[in-house]
Amino acid sequence: MRKLVFIILGFFFSALCFAAEIQRIEPAFWWTGMKNCELQIMVYGPQIANSTLQFDYPGVNLKETVRTGNPNYLFLYLDITPEANAGTIKLKFTEGKKTISRDFELRRREHSAGAQGFSTDDVLYLIMPDRFANGDPANDVWDGEPINRADQYARHGGDFAGIEQHLNYLKDLGITAVWLNPVLENRMYQAGYQGYHGYAITDFYAVDRRFGTNEDYRALIGKIHEKGMKMVMDMVFNHCGILHWWMNDLPATDWLNNQQKPKMTTGSMYSLFDPHSPQTEIDAYTDGWFVESMPDLNQRNRLLSKYLIQNSIWWIEYARIDGIRHDTHPYADFDFLTEWCKEVMDEYPDFNIVGETWYSNPAPLAWWQRNSKINTRQTNLKTVMDFALNSAVQQAFTTDENKDFDLRKIQEILAQDFLYADPDNILVLLDNHDMSRFPKKGETDLRRFRQAMAFLLTTRGIPQIYYGDEILMYGEKEEGDGLLRKDFPGGWQGDARNAFTKTGRTALENEAFDFLKKLLHWRQTSEAVKHGKLIQYAPEWGKNCYVYARRAESGKTVLVILNGSQKEQTLPTARYSGVIGSARSGVDAITGQSVDLQHNITVPAKGTLILDVL
Repeated sequence: MRKLVFIILGFFFSALCFAAEIQRIEPAFWWTGMKNCELQIMVYGPQIANSTLQFDYPGVNLKETVRTGNPNYLFLYLDITPEANAGTIKLKFTEGKKTISRDFELRRREHSAGAQGFSTDDVLYLIMPDRFANGDPANDVWDGEPINRADQYARHGGDFAGIEQHLNYLKDLGITAVWLNPVLENRMYQAGYQGYHGYAITDFYAVDRRFGTNEDYRALIGKIHEKGMKMVMDMVFNHCGILHWWMNDLPATDWLNNQQKPKMTTGSMYSLFDPHSPQTEIDAYTDGWFVESMPDLNQRNRLLSKYLIQNSIWWIEYARIDGIRHDTHPYADFDFLTEWCKEVMDEYPDFNIVGETWYSNPAPLAWWQRNSKINTRQTNLKTVMDFALNSAVQQAFTTDENKDFDLRKIQEILAQDFLYADPDNILVLLDNHDMSRFPKKGETDLRRFRQAMAFLLTTRGIPQIYYGDEILMYGEKEEGDGLLRKDFPGGWQGDARNAFTKTGRTALENEAFDFLKKLLHWRQTSEAVKHGKLIQYAPEWGKNCYVYARRAESGKTVLVILNGSQKEQTLPTARYSGVIGSARSGVDAITGQSVDLQHNITVPAKGTLILDVL
């Protein structure tokens, strides 16, 4: 009898040990009613590949079981038919006489909110979460990594709670969409690398605990939606962090590029479409590691490709994000990128993905946009980032008060829009977290700021503003990336001032804030700017005035005049009769003053007019 008891207990403890050895199931849950019925489940645990799976659930079938050669991984492919209902699938893993069960939840799909996409109706506000506001000091320290606001590369403590506490500030400013730099776990401190910026992900299914929990993130997005705004999520599929949980036990021998002997990225982004470039040049660029702390993922591995595509869909469905900004887009495998964009857009037709495509001229940008006129391969990427126009803007709006603005540079870049399949779906920006801020230290003449912001918010495309631009926050690239990402004044208890409030801002900051606020709210009402055709006139030599119009199909027209000259300029209106028509006057969007359109228009030195044509 005693022997029988020991046998039973031995079997019990053996089964219990087996049960404890399943360490991860990703994703942790899924939904019924998805357009794509196929679901990949990655199961991780010692020797799990030695087991077989059984389950019985109406409407769900096992399509394929994949073993990779690493006995600690098992990849399951399920077919979730339209007949499947929400509930719990009992997954039974059996090895010999040992059987363990895991519950896998199928949730009912939500269709009521989220996945709205972003468009020319919107203005994106880019925030680095660690540097915006600290709403919950209790989550500041995790994994032994302290906060140190005096160190530009350390954690500073910003979080979801801080962002939520200032949503009214963003709404009052006139923002319609929030883009956060990556919020997923960056547990990198133990590798001697500070992951405050978020681009070295160590868990694709968990937000960083210093920002909050997954549910906190979902709740923040709910609050953003309640205020009529949208959320854009920053995703990184080219690489992960060196301390990602799978790095100690990679699922397959080809999970990473150059897995056996890491090589850094070399070559040029231009080699991807260069007709003279050998394949070795392309491989050196796409397969190299971005930096030593960011292993390069091999999206040609079909298991990893499916994992990443599915991960993005999981975040859309779970958190109800409205768009994705994809980091270092050209560095990843082309075929993977094409399939990823297609699957996301098939599932969410109103969605939008913008890829970081950092080229200084329009042709490569046009090559990457979907339905390209100059690329024989389909990218399926709806929106690209207009770094070509950004470069022209940086050059045009000189900080030398003794020089004219060279506005012809802007006009000449926009003249190349014939290259694009869809010029409206281009993200336009003055600056972001990777470049010197547009406002400059010690700058007191706001004419440059006003003219550049006026252009940004009235030209074609989808505008993006970097947090703090509205209060003239400054930072130069050569001084360190961390100083491009300074703390927003007033986001931390004990700050010397609170720039979220009018009384906490200087007179100059309030002047900039009020101008931008008025412009942003006016833009929300302007069909011509949001959806109209861009019609531009080349700046005349000697006058250096850039004039363009935005005309909606309804006939509503906005006329924009930017005087880049250091002198007052008078412009005859006859040249612009094609857009002015029979209108007698226009109302300035900022001052509300009426301007006679039947006679010459006088514009102050480096002045700006934004006219609703009546």
